Amino acid sequence: MTDRIKEIDARVMSACSDSFKRIDEISQYCTEKVLNAFSAERISEAHLHGSTGYGYTDTGRDALDRVYARAFECEDALVRPQIISGTHALTVALFGMLRTGDCMLSVTGSPYDTLYDVVGINDGVGSLREYGIGYREIPFLNGDFDRVRIKKELEDKSIRLIFIQKSKGYLDRKTLSSRQIGEITEFVKALRPDVYVMVDNCYGEFCEKHEPVYYGADLMVGSLIKNAGGGLAKTGGYLAGTHECVERCSYRLTCPGIGRESAATGGYLADFFQGFFMAPHTAAQALKTAVYCAGVFESLGYGVNPKPHEKRYDIIQTVALGSPERLIAFCRGIQAGAPVDSFALPEPGDMAGYADKVIMAAGAFVQGASIELSADGPLRPPYTVFMQGALTFESGRLGVMRALKNILESDNKA
Repeated sequence: MTDRIKEIDARVMSACSDSFKRIDEISQYCTEKVLNAFSAERISEAHLHGSTGYGYTDTGRDALDRVYARAFECEDALVRPQIISGTHALTVALFGMLRTGDCMLSVTGSPYDTLYDVVGINDGVGSLREYGIGYREIPFLNGDFDRVRIKKELEDKSIRLIFIQKSKGYLDRKTLSSRQIGEITEFVKALRPDVYVMVDNCYGEFCEKHEPVYYGADLMVGSLIKNAGGGLAKTGGYLAGTHECVERCSYRLTCPGIGRESAATGGYLADFFQGFFMAPHTAAQALKTAVYCAGVFESLGYGVNPKPHEKRYDIIQTVALGSPERLIAFCRGIQAGAPVDSFALPEPGDMAGYADKVIMAAGAFVQGASIELSADGPLRPPYTVFMQGALTFESGRLGVMRALKNILESDNKA
């Protein structure tokens, strides 16, 4: 690394100490919750072996559900390798909770791009719209919910589910705290107790002491190749919340009459248990990497969200790079800092579920695992990169330095 990069690194590391301390305190608190859940459920070596075939009497699978529910401080949970992604988990939840004639209302603006086909914005085959389920959204402006619009929309009795996306997705807004989600949940329930509040919790697990379901949300979902899998889960997703909601969703994941009583876990359980045990610590490594990235690029005049010293509610760090060349250079730097496929050169391309060309860097042990250091972004102004993950802060720090080196070299060539 050049002397300039070394100087920036030293200055940022010194400035980040208070943020790192806060992250470590949250990690310690959440680790104790997870450890207590393991102890309360008397997890033993016998729980780590999966099932085959129908998966009946899979005691490890059922115990894992209970561990998740205890650690997330909610009534019930469903954790399965058959859930292939966060988008799939969200789809299971939406189809499980909604029926023909119902309408979902997103109160955080447009959802993540991959949900467009699910809800029917793109007229996707098999969408909610195709099943006669409506979709509406309320813009999320100035970092707060539009309570006037929400109240007005709730006068329509077809509204059956309020959808909240905790993280920013590809939008330029702040990530929501679990407490903020709790406040809007209380507001909704006071007006319409019959309406469900569902949260896309992807990227948010263990970034705070409590999750959205602790503050009253009916259901939250996420992917195990993000925070909750701790970097060890090879696939899978979870749904957690009230017993009623989880039960309804289980019949959509499998089929009516079976629900959660079947589904083989194969050889996944040991990784699921160990990954969840590691998850608070692994999330802390990703958070420290995000803080460090924010400090580095803010010091050079780039717009960053969140700022280095702000409280964080997910692992995503954005940097507005201002040009496609810098966006590509950043992602190639992150790829060069990966333990797997470091030699690859990411290129922008069309991806299913995305409206714009997207560039993605992810040299991961698990394909697509964004709890491992990765970076991506759509090629559209202001050419913002979305960086997340890092199994260790040490490797994340090196990845950010390589991204910085690439950008400085790109600017010198321009």
